[in-house]
Amino acid sequence: MGVRTAGRKHMDAKSLTFSFASSGTPEADAAAKRLAGKYGQMPVGQADIIVALGGDGFLLQTLRETMSTGKRVYGMNRGTVGFLMNEYNERSLPERLAVAVAETIRPLEMETIDDTGVATQALAINEVSLLRQSYQAARLRISVDDKVRLEELICDGVMVATPAGSTAYNLSAHGPILPLDAPLLALTPVSPFRPRRWRGALLPKTAVVRFDILEEKKRPVNAVADHTEVKSVVSVKVQESAVHTATLLFDPGHSWSERILAEQFRY
Repeated sequence: MGVRTAGRKHMDAKSLTFSFASSGTPEADAAAKRLAGKYGQMPVGQADIIVALGGDGFLLQTLRETMSTGKRVYGMNRGTVGFLMNEYNERSLPERLAVAVAETIRPLEMETIDDTGVATQALAINEVSLLRQSYQAARLRISVDDKVRLEELICDGVMVATPAGSTAYNLSAHGPILPLDAPLLALTPVSPFRPRRWRGALLPKTAVVRFDILEEKKRPVNAVADHTEVKSVVSVKVQESAVHTATLLFDPGHSWSERILAEQFRY
């Protein structure tokens, strides 16, 4: 996933307009109502900034819904998981957002063919993952830029993760944490059986990764791009998007890059 940190061009706090979006929980709904009453509520299409109130999952949903619109999204934590969220605080919101750091990212594009020949495309901000569908382990062939790099991987699954997604499912599968501005993708297996000692690879962000499912009838595999799932795939291609972007805002001194760096020193 490509990442670009925008310059520190501050916005005018007095002229900012907001659209407050709630994840739908009572806590998030109440926060959205209070904030809208205090700062005003604009339709998404007319607002300068969309404030997403919830957890990481809702923030990702908001980013997908506003992809390539030029809208900036600022998350405040009103959920159970908030690694991507800013601290919740209702005070001085326009001033806070006027000096926020903007980070523009490019998602992954997933293209799949299923066992009926149907093609599906989807975007992923965190990762594209392939997972076994039954008790049988998946059997895959992995190619990078049209060159076969692994003739056979027998595993529970495998994923391509962005730097932003490297602290999510990728980290749980013992994949590497990538700095946000690293021009890399993480290719990480999930419970590899053969080759047992293969722990994945770091790929340039320009890489085009293809997975071919071997014995797809006996060993069915599903592909997932964030929350979009395609069942019984026979091939999956993954690459960074050349056209889609999303922009996140973070409080100064508590940027996404800082969080990813800090995560590497936790134990």
